[in-house]
Amino acid sequence: MDDERPDVLTIGRLAHRTGLPVRTLRFWSDEGVVPPVARSAGGYRLYDAGSVARVELVRTLRELGLGLDDVCRVLSGRTTVAEVAEVADAHVAALDARIRSLRVSRAVLSTVAKRGSTVEETALMNRLARLSAAEREQIVDEFKEEVFGGLDDPRLRDRIRAYGIALPDDPTPDQVDAWIELAELVRDPGFRTRLRTWTELNTPVPGRGRPPGASIWWARQIVQTVAEVRRGGTAPEGPAAAEVLSALFGDADRAAVLRSLEAGIEARAEHYRGLVARVRGQDPSPDATGELEWLARALRAADRS
Repeated sequence: MDDERPDVLTIGRLAHRTGLPVRTLRFWSDEGVVPPVARSAGGYRLYDAGSVARVELVRTLRELGLGLDDVCRVLSGRTTVAEVAEVADAHVAALDARIRSLRVSRAVLSTVAKRGSTVEETALMNRLARLSAAEREQIVDEFKEEVFGGLDDPRLRDRIRAYGIALPDDPTPDQVDAWIELAELVRDPGFRTRLRTWTELNTPVPGRGRPPGASIWWARQIVQTVAEVRRGGTAPEGPAAAEVLSALFGDADRAAVLRSLEAGIEARAEHYRGLVARVRGQDPSPDATGELEWLARALRAADRS
């Protein structure tokens, strides 16, 4: 039969021509999407070159997310070109989101392959690699709401909520490393509690002004001053350190300053700040934990004297 009519295709030859399984073509045929153009004497379905083109169109429409009923409407002319274009636009957007997600997954898994991670680290990275962008964003949003939600200063609260710390679509290995560590950190309930305590101690209260010690975290010149003092070899328990404290804090409540310092050190606020900067692709300022610990020791020594 095929030799006599080379333009006629059995369903098997149609499958070979289009690369689709016979069962898919048979299902589409049964649903009326790709009907046979004729039947053989034995009752077998027959197709032609137009059927090949129709199959390709159906495949394209299916890949755009249309159900078979919608495909039938398109093929029968009951759906406008504008409506198909709208579906295509939506599909393009979905593909773009999938591509971005795959880029992140590739970056995470590439980091696993290159740095010889432990079994536990590899398991964590694989879990993070499978997260969608929305799921990664949800982790951060839940963290920010628990730590910074309900602060007395609405401007600070809104600024922190808007502060993006999302992994970019095409991250560098360092950004992936930082995100993995940050994601693990912000999921830790203990870290959230400690950072919330530190945040409350340093959030301005309306009508009271900035709390004592808050300037240590929001004004880096204090850290820079302490760094210079440390480089000069000044011990935190000596008289020179007491003069530094007087210059920095004057008659401020030293006990409140110390509470702020200790809360930040315990919460590893500097480490958190550095991870956020790295995820954002910024050059973080040097970790000031050493300077903060020197300052805390100096305040304790002054309190004992």
